Amino acid sequence: MTQMQKELIQDRAVVTVRDLTLAYDDYTVLKDINFSIDRGDIFIIMGGNGCGKSTLLKFMIGLKPPVEGRVFYDGIDFWDADQKNRNRILKRVGILYQRNALWSSMTLAENVSLPLEEYTDLGTNQISEIVSLKLSLVGLNGFEDLYPSELSGGMQKRAALARAMALDPEILFFDEPSAGLDPVNARLLDDLILELSGSLKTTVVVISHDLESIFAIGNKSIFLDPETKTILASGNPKDILKDSQDPKVRSFLTRGRSDIKYYTRC
Repeated sequence: MTQMQKELIQDRAVVTVRDLTLAYDDYTVLKDINFSIDRGDIFIIMGGNGCGKSTLLKFMIGLKPPVEGRVFYDGIDFWDADQKNRNRILKRVGILYQRNALWSSMTLAENVSLPLEEYTDLGTNQISEIVSLKLSLVGLNGFEDLYPSELSGGMQKRAALARAMALDPEILFFDEPSAGLDPVNARLLDDLILELSGSLKTTVVVISHDLESIFAIGNKSIFLDPETKTILASGNPKDILKDSQDPKVRSFLTRGRSDIKYYTRC
């Protein structure tokens, strides 16, 4: 690939990961990781337990620096930037954590308003309007005064999504969004992700091992392997399922079944 081609890819990509090696002390989790996420993608980072999916997310959102390599946001090297520019990048990002991370002592309205109070100069009335809008977008209009413990698991997940969307992020990161949800609520959340991506043009990055969700929402993906500690496959998940001959990839995407259409939704 020529330098010009690399620059064109980076210009189009909202996130670019280059030659990334991740480790905890002397233990290498991932090495030589390269991929790009284009604006508007629903990008899946998939693989089995222990492959480094959630670890990769931590490095991408600035919780821990890499041993080697770079993470670019619109061409800006996150780890080479000063703290002011890092904060500017992080304000463009929303994160839905696997365990929701809602404050149990706060109502839904208070949870969603927290980032607005922390990072904006908006007045009380403006924040209240935004909170109502965000909760309405996830189907929780009228639940502002309830506490997380008063909600079902699916409603808690949607409340956490409303908070992640509070600052109108350009990029939304989801860490195992279907974890702990029954199939009906998991599908409703997938539908909501598709709706938000389509209507708000938000770039979405999803950490997942849930095949139903992977095939339902993803248009691009990478498959991480814990043995080689790198990427074994990349592309549209359905294309990988159709074309990959790697036994590890096929075993993950079929769960050992020959009836692979079982995992795709109409």
